[in-house]
Amino acid sequence: MGDINMTNAAAAATMDQQLQYDHSLDVKPPQQGGSKSFDDDGRLKRTGTVWTATSHIITAVIGSGVLSLAWAIAQLGWILGPAVMLVFAFVIYYTSCLLSDCYRTGDQITGTRNYTYMDAVSTNLGGSKVKLCGLIQYINLFGVGIGYTIAASISMMAVERSNCFHASHNDNPCLTSSTPYMIIFGVLQIIFSQIPDFDRISWLSKVAAVMSFTYSGIGMGLGIAKVAENGKFKGSLTGISIGKVTQAQKIWRKSQALGNIAFAYSYSMILIEIQDTLKAPPSEATTMRKASLFSVSTTTIFYMLCGCMGYAAFGDMAPGNLLTGFGFYNPYWLVDIANVAIVIHLVGGYQVYCQPLFAFIEKCAATKWPKSDFVNKNFQVAFLPGCRPYNLNLFRVVWRTLFVVLTTLISMLLPFFNDLIGIIGAFSFWPLTVYFPVEMYISQKKIPKWSSKWLCLQLLSAICLVISIAATAGSVAGVVADLKVYHPFKSNY
Repeated sequence: MGDINMTNAAAAATMDQQLQYDHSLDVKPPQQGGSKSFDDDGRLKRTGTVWTATSHIITAVIGSGVLSLAWAIAQLGWILGPAVMLVFAFVIYYTSCLLSDCYRTGDQITGTRNYTYMDAVSTNLGGSKVKLCGLIQYINLFGVGIGYTIAASISMMAVERSNCFHASHNDNPCLTSSTPYMIIFGVLQIIFSQIPDFDRISWLSKVAAVMSFTYSGIGMGLGIAKVAENGKFKGSLTGISIGKVTQAQKIWRKSQALGNIAFAYSYSMILIEIQDTLKAPPSEATTMRKASLFSVSTTTIFYMLCGCMGYAAFGDMAPGNLLTGFGFYNPYWLVDIANVAIVIHLVGGYQVYCQPLFAFIEKCAATKWPKSDFVNKNFQVAFLPGCRPYNLNLFRVVWRTLFVVLTTLISMLLPFFNDLIGIIGAFSFWPLTVYFPVEMYISQKKIPKWSSKWLCLQLLSAICLVISIAATAGSVAGVVADLKVYHPFKSNY
């Protein structure tokens, strides 16, 4: 990703002018003003609303990360765990509001649009920060693809083992490998990755959002039932006890828990891309702030309930994946439904995160090879009689397929769910969620240096940087420990 070409605002503007048309959407060149069919920038009329944006965000946020929250709270304890979740929720919402104002440069109704996160950074900050932003953003999106592949395979394995245990009446150890399930998930993603662009997957986001509520609700319900069965709330005020882990392990785990919570809330890196699907008026920033408020509030309630009830049910033994912690208790079919819902959700979530990366690579390729038929030409392919032909682009097919194959292969080699999502969350939290939104806001609003507001924003950024460093260190330590005992491509359970 070191060959990112957008080094300043002028370069980004030039690239956008060259690429105003989109072959998959048959978008016309820019024109003055809007119309019934086209927006003020000449692109097809955007139709997104606060509810479609909310569904996109919920699909991105209430993902596999929710399943690790019981484990995260178990490391932090009853006091620090919920408090950290609330702090993350506030920070995410606040910085998302700052970032939403960066979609347009100048007036929020008529100003120039920034179509991607990188465009916003290029316009407001420019220079080497554009390359740095792109590198971090797209590495993170790549990592999310890996994390989602691992999470989906774990859920598919859980369904197989559950049915195996009940068929054998617990006489069979039912050992299985995650590799075949990662391949299955990869094949599904190769198919869905051929959806041309982000705006065409709103239906998939809505289905995924419903699935996220389904499995989160089941996990929460099972946690409540388990607490009722135990007759008490397990856990302690300070988290997992010394003895079950060493003092050093406890410190590393607390750090890793911060990364897991950061991952569970992360969506800033695709906020601008989601905002670019919204219709106006009202201004896209106004709609996005409402969508962020609805989404963050909803997810925080779910997170608190799922994480806290999971910790109350299992205490220090809270599993890395909440649903696997219920083992194969009856009603096992309910756990199966939850795991199937996870898989369906992750199919959509994978696309919500990866479509911006797909679009960026294809945009760069079209700029570098503008006369290449392999990169730019669409072929009309009719798969079903009576249905609208599909615009087949050879570069899109090859590049996106290779991307999915690579994420699947890495997932097979490093199937460490908690540790990996901790690294992903920690790596992206400070720069994408805090640093760039804060710096762009300061630049856009021309906040004086050393003013009280400037100092408060810089203090927020510095605190979040420390949290990201600690979380990254803890997660890396977890991966190193896992690698000492892991054997690739063998039975995991």
